Amino acid sequence: MTIAGSDPSGGAGVQADIKTMSAIGVYACSVITALTVQNTMGVAKVFSVDGECVKKQIEAVMSDIMPSVVKVGMLNNLETAEAIAESLGRYAGQDLKIILDPILASSSGKQLLSNEALRYVIDKILPMSMLVTPNIPEAEILSDMKINNNDDRMEAARRILTFGVKAVLVKGGHSDSRVKSDLLVTADGQEKWFSMLGVETRNTHGTGCTLSSAIASYLALGDRLDDAVQKAKRFVNDALKAGRDMELGHGTGPLQHFFQR
Repeated sequence: MTIAGSDPSGGAGVQADIKTMSAIGVYACSVITALTVQNTMGVAKVFSVDGECVKKQIEAVMSDIMPSVVKVGMLNNLETAEAIAESLGRYAGQDLKIILDPILASSSGKQLLSNEALRYVIDKILPMSMLVTPNIPEAEILSDMKINNNDDRMEAARRILTFGVKAVLVKGGHSDSRVKSDLLVTADGQEKWFSMLGVETRNTHGTGCTLSSAIASYLALGDRLDDAVQKAKRFVNDALKAGRDMELGHGTGPLQHFFQR
């Protein structure tokens, strides 16, 4: 199940999550946390879904279908975070895997959640999560430190682990290097780098959503966490390659999720 915002242009959010899950071969349920007004050129406005509505959507799915993995994306505000934590908290001890893709910062590094909502995410949602997948600006916010090199990324991941999450994947897509490297650090001591040559393309809209949804999908299929990360990174890389020459919209276009067809 994905809990995320809706992107009417289809490149990110719930739409990207459902495409990813379907392409990999798992059944996708979805809960909408926000309605965004956006296209390939940017986000114009965000309309929050009422917290009670978010909670009722989650309860409806969990009481009937009971997914094995839940990917949490756009939290949007404190009310939404509270609704998610309250609803999923009932199942946290029942072998439910929660993957948190924290949309905390814009591409320029600007914090998107209020300090109060961020504190709630750290205190309530991170401890019930199996994995959190911040990019570098988001990892800087969560760890309260500046990341300038790989040693800093390792230290930031270790700091984030102290909040109770079982594993941290600090993504490297924001780095200037041609080789894009992600760092996985787990509470039981595993430290592993995943590196692939970057893809030259303007079509990168929804890359983070796709990666976290792919990880969730491979976990649902029974893969270990490190294998799920490796396969998900390959899936994103292949989707970027397949979509690099697409001309869709006038801005940052989407990936080609169904490259295997």
